Amino acid sequence: MDSDHPKKPSLSSLKTRPLERNIALTKLGFGAGTKIVAHSIMNIFRGEVERTDANREFYRKQAQVLADELGQLKGSVMKAGQMMSLFGQYFLPEEAVDVLASLQDDTPPVDWRVVAPALEAGIGRKRMLELEIDPEPIAAASLGQAHRARRKSDGLELVVKIQYPGVAASIDSDIRTLSRLLMMTRLAPKEIDLEPTFAEVRDMLKREVDYLAEADFTEDFGRRLADDRRFVVPRVLRDYSSAAVLTTTYETGVSVRDASVHDLPLARRNRIGHAFMDLFLREFFDWGLVQSDPNFGNYRFRLGDKAEDDRIVLLDFGATREFERDFIDAYGHLVAGATLGDRARALRGAIDIGLMQQAFPDNVKNDFVDLCELITEPFRTADDPRTPPELRNARSEYRWGQSRLPMRVANLGARNALSRYFRVPPREIVFLHRRLAGVFIMLATLDCELNARAALFRALGLQEPA
Repeated sequence: MDSDHPKKPSLSSLKTRPLERNIALTKLGFGAGTKIVAHSIMNIFRGEVERTDANREFYRKQAQVLADELGQLKGSVMKAGQMMSLFGQYFLPEEAVDVLASLQDDTPPVDWRVVAPALEAGIGRKRMLELEIDPEPIAAASLGQAHRARRKSDGLELVVKIQYPGVAASIDSDIRTLSRLLMMTRLAPKEIDLEPTFAEVRDMLKREVDYLAEADFTEDFGRRLADDRRFVVPRVLRDYSSAAVLTTTYETGVSVRDASVHDLPLARRNRIGHAFMDLFLREFFDWGLVQSDPNFGNYRFRLGDKAEDDRIVLLDFGATREFERDFIDAYGHLVAGATLGDRARALRGAIDIGLMQQAFPDNVKNDFVDLCELITEPFRTADDPRTPPELRNARSEYRWGQSRLPMRVANLGARNALSRYFRVPPREIVFLHRRLAGVFIMLATLDCELNARAALFRALGLQEPA
């Protein structure tokens, strides 16, 4: 959950019953239908350029109306809207993706009077009375919100994450309604079967509302990183947790956007960047267990007196995903091939995980490998001529803050027109690349200047070619 943004007025009530949630969304759908008819009629009288501009503005307005209503409803339907911005980059208009993505960090909290009964139902009145809880949340998201607390018996500082009432029970109904709504607003193309996408979103939501599973993942990461002083993982307090309440120790730290992080010397920012990259590579290639939500609010930085004392605080493991070894190995071939310039190996890996098909035209496969080689640009050798010279400093280190790599990748994909063959990729790729993009953006935000090739080769078990 992200608490970097200004506080918004809290919601005094929630539409938690499936019927009232369906009514709210259905009214929105009928309103959208009327606007679609009017927009289509007006398009008859517009020229081609004017029609294109009008379509873009129409999609933006439709998505904004949808996002505003989802933000008020909270719960799984809002989280599903967030996820649609992730999957939707492959089939929704760019304007719709941009607006839905705003749901990631622009959601009002819910009044304490609404969530307090959910906390009492989750841990019992006796346990609740053992805590002093700040009624003002420190973070609010689509499925729940977090409050600072203190255990009265010993003063232990805690964070209590409380799931919004009715969230878990409304998932199936919300997904059905949202799928119909996307079609009614004409944001989704008719020719694309979105059922597999919505099935994945449904499964993901059911995992994220299972706070007992999140507690298990939190403890798992804590054990794996117990001897690595670069990281801090909160400790779970099971006595104050349940399927809909998760209580952990409160861990201090500042956002990556904080001036104290920005003002660190380059060497210290590079050390943090190395740790961040190393963590991702270990999660995927070693553990097969990836915290797939790259939201900056899930990471805090605890700065010490010297570089060796700096820590990355890891928060919120509800989006943790497990990956099968066969997928990891195939993806490793894809990355190794793209990094080493072995295009045949990269293509074999892509086919093995379902990103490409052998029957695709050669130009499509070649364009895809070009895209993969661009994604792996930070892992190239320092003298690779394909890397723009301005992205290397005087020591031939990669300048992450200057790279604009996610945007360049998106532009190349659009130019190559892969969409006819490369629609919605396997769900594992969607979540993995979500986190990978988050790593790249974090290193760019830290303005790191470092090479990550050696770290990748260690993770892949590769040796540098002679």
